[in-house]
Amino acid sequence: MAQQFDSVNVARAALKLAMSTSREAERQLKEDYLNEGIKATAVDFGGEFITTMQKVLERAVVASKREKIIEQTLLGEGAVVGAAREALVQVMPKAIGLNVGGKVGIARKGEHLVVAVFFAIGLLHLNEVCVGLGHRVVV
Repeated sequence: MAQQFDSVNVARAALKLAMSTSREAERQLKEDYLNEGIKATAVDFGGEFITTMQKVLERAVVASKREKIIEQTLLGEGAVVGAAREALVQVMPKAIGLNVGGKVGIARKGEHLVVAVFFAIGLLHLNEVCVGLGHRVVV
């Protein structure tokens, strides 16, 4: 029987991965989540926000396929792109025109797929921190 709130647990996993501070912490989280039936991965990114958006979408899809979170289908790739874009749109008002750097966390359990972005928005030495989250259903 499926856990009642899988979408919430998958979202929490994606966000924790996006906030992980090292490759070792990321690896440990992925291992822990796999034991709970959650497939997950993370990717770093950085650059000017507008030009970085496309790179984030591409890296999210590539990482999701590499880690077998999604199959190499239009539906799987579209779900990752849609969730990642939703996460980026949530932080766009703060980030547009500025440099960003951080990590994308991707997690899936069953039909629930979540992409979380966690990054710093930089202007000189003044940084803001932003989080965005997108959820899609994949069958």
